[in-house]
Amino acid sequence: MPEQDVTVGQLLLAEYQSVKDEQKARIGFRDNLLYVTLAVVAAVIAAAAQAKQPSMLLALPPVCLVLGWTYLVNDEKISAIGLYVRDDLGPRLAALAAQTERFTTFGWEAYHRSDTRRRARKTIQTVIDLTAFCAVPLAALVVFWANGDGGGLLVALSVLEALAVTGLGSQIVWYARAA
Repeated sequence: MPEQDVTVGQLLLAEYQSVKDEQKARIGFRDNLLYVTLAVVAAVIAAAAQAKQPSMLLALPPVCLVLGWTYLVNDEKISAIGLYVRDDLGPRLAALAAQTERFTTFGWEAYHRSDTRRRARKTIQTVIDLTAFCAVPLAALVVFWANGDGGGLLVALSVLEALAVTGLGSQIVWYARAA
């Protein structure tokens, strides 16, 4: 069987397919994290209400922190892959192919970002992210604090949780503004 030479263009297209597959997998994983968060929140609230133990609500901040951070990291990687395809991989492939005329590769990567309602959608998504991963656990802490029978150690823990959730909220806003 004769050897086939692999061209730079073929390698770049293979890399494109690979990063797009990763992006697709990350999108699915990221989007499912919201559903998981909703399920966990509902389960913890139901358990706390049934047991009449507001201290059980202290489980929500750490869970929402882990899920929220994982969501945020995946969202950032999804955006980074798009940026890489637009600003690095696409132009390198276009330079190889543009021997007769200049053209843009992977036009969808830039085109979908030019939608006039994109900014509004991003703002709404940021509000949803803040609600799911920050407002809900902070509300749980408020309920815990309003109950007033947590004891010094649990109150101290709850304050640390509030600070951590606030930090996550600032990261969500920071990443949204950077995008």
